[in-house]
Parts: sequence; C-alpha cells; structure tokens
Amino acid sequence: MFDLSQHHDLIDHLQQVTQPIQTAKGLPNPFYVDPEATLFEQKRLLLDGWACIGFGHDVARPGALHPTELAGVPLLMVRDRDGNLQVFHNVCQHRGVTLVESPTTCRGLIRCPYHSWTYGLDGQLKATPMVGGAGRHRHPCINTAKLGLVPVTSGEWRDLVFVNVSGDGGDFADFTAPLAERWVDFNSVDLHHGGADSSFQLTLQTNWKLAVENYCESYHLPWIHPGLNSYSRIEDHYHIEGQEVISGQGTRVYRQIEGAQGQSFPSVPNLPAKWHRGAEYVALFPNVLSGVHKDHMYHILLTPLGPTQTIERVEIYYFDARATTAEFAELRQQNAALWRGVFIEDVNVVERMQRGRASPGFDGGTFSPVMDPPTHDFHKWVAERLLTGL
Repeated sequence: MFDLSQHHDLIDHLQQVTQPIQTAKGLPNPFYVDPEATLFEQKRLLLDGWACIGFGHDVARPGALHPTELAGVPLLMVRDRDGNLQVFHNVCQHRGVTLVESPTTCRGLIRCPYHSWTYGLDGQLKATPMVGGAGRHRHPCINTAKLGLVPVTSGEWRDLVFVNVSGDGGDFADFTAPLAERWVDFNSVDLHHGGADSSFQLTLQTNWKLAVENYCESYHLPWIHPGLNSYSRIEDHYHIEGQEVISGQGTRVYRQIEGAQGQSFPSVPNLPAKWHRGAEYVALFPNVLSGVHKDHMYHILLTPLGPTQTIERVEIYYFDARATTAEFAELRQQNAALWRGVFIEDVNVVERMQRGRASPGFDGGTFSPVMDPPTHDFHKWVAERLLTGL
C-alpha cells in the first residue's frame, strides 16, 4: 500500500508544485507511471471528491441500467419509474457478485445472476429465493430491510452524472457552481443530444491527467492544430484561470460549420455579444472537459485505466431541438467528424508526454508564466489534494 507520508521527496516535490507559477515544478513522475502511486492518487482525486462516471442519456428511460467503474469501484446508474437517476454500488449484498455487466433495461427488478436475489429500482431487496432452504424464501437471520443496494452520493448537471463515493465531497451545487456561473447564459437552455452520430470514443495510451493538461492550454495550437489555428489563432485566445475547480481557454473567433447549401445549426437567441463569435473550452476537475459555442456544446468524460491508459468519451449536444432532426443529419456528422479530427490531433502528443514521464531526466517540467497558468492551476489542484492531511 502506497503511503505518501513515507515519501518525503515526493512531498517536497508536491509542495513545489503549489508554489507561484514562476517557480513551480510540474507534478512528479510517479503519479503518471507508478501503479501504487496511481491507486493512492485515484482515491484522493476520484473517490474522495466529486467525479464524473457517465451521462444522463445513458439511462434515458425508466428501468434503464448502466454499469460503469470509477477507480476500480463497480457502480450502477439506474433510472427509476419516476424518472429519477440514482447510483448504487454494483454488487449484490449476498456474495458480492456484480449485478449488471452491460447496459440494459429491466421491468423494475434487478436480479443477481448467482442466487437470484432481487432488488427494486430503488435499491431495496425484494426477494431472496430459497434463502431458508428449498421452498423457503425467508429466514429470520436475513433482514431484507437492511440488505438493499448501497447508494452512492450522486448529482446530475448538464447531462453529466457525478458521484462522490466517499460522501465527503461537499455540496454538489457548490462543486458545479464555478462552471455553471461562468456559462450562466446557457444554463436555462435545454440540451439535445445529437444521437448516435454525435458520440464517439478514443483510447489513449497516456495518463488521464495529461489529457486534462493538454486541453487546458492554447499554447500548442500552432503546431498541433494548424487547421484551427489558421482562423482561431493563438493570439485570439485567452486564459480561464484562478477559479478553483476549473481552468481552460477561450477564443474570440468561433466559426460555425456550414453545410453544402450554407446552412448552419440554430443558435441560442439573445446571447450576450461575447458569444456571437466566441467559444470556451474548460476542464472541470477532475475528469470532465467541456466546450461551449452559441449553437452546440460537447462533454468529454475521461476514464483512467491504470496509470498509462485513458478512455475519452465524447458526447455532442445542440441547444435547439431542430438540430437533431433529419434535416441536419449530414451537418451533425460533419460536426462530429470535425471534433473527432481535432481530438485525434492531440493523441500523438499526449502519448509522447506519457513516454517522457518514464525518464529520470524529467523532473515534472517548467511552466511558462505567460502561456501555462491554466495547466498550472490543474497541477496545483492535484498537488493540494494529494497533500491533504499530511
């Protein structure tokens, strides 16, 4: 078991990460390559606070079940008969079998495949077949009222589903407030998922934190995204920094895509002038990357698979329901292809950063005080949480 208190060199390094950007170091290598350090980190960053595990549309209808994992913990998203979303530990209280292995829809009962113990959508234990012997479905030692599924503290914001496994993450509204307040102009506008053609997934051979770091800054645009930089130049971008659980970048030049006949997606009416040609790209720590524009937005869920592999799941939404109709099908496909191409351009560099983290000749790196404040914000956030309680 990794015990950070016994690694004085790492503690000293993490304390340097929290220093002002002019003298700060980047996070130390073990938190990118070492399996034991990764387990410690994921508990602190993913299980002890709020972290994203999926999307509300994964369980769109009553009875929908969607299993997932967070830092190795099996979880189950459930939509009950009243349309409420709940999250439970995905484990039967009898012998610890995972209840659901793949997304499905049930008629109101969740049955364990091992001994058929059965739970309702509210998590209550409903049936224990032959628990008292053949033909006897009850036993005085089995208190069904106390053996329901274990709930996980959860919250839903803009179709993102978050959990706080430890229960110590504080108020959910406070957690989402920095981004909700920044994007207040869009908060009351409904989201409409673009459907199957607006969803895709990438598997990266890199640590999840490197995906966050890369997303936060615009410094790399001229070399990694020459197409974007041809019209939304690095000088058109600004930093989003100093706001606790978010950091990122914005652009003053956003160009809507157009179809063959010049059509574009409907925009949100009456937006402030900053959004007419602007857009913002923000990381909500720990594991969500989002982008907002006047006509659509997207979320990226980062799911770590150990220290050196990450799943990026991308979901694209529109602010006007008309954009999800057949009329705009070709344009939706064009938009998804555009974003897929942009995100694929980042893959090589984040995977090369991962390989570089194996080098003893790299000490975490240096930050540009001008170009790297959003990235330093994330490093500082990570370091402060790893140091908590020491």
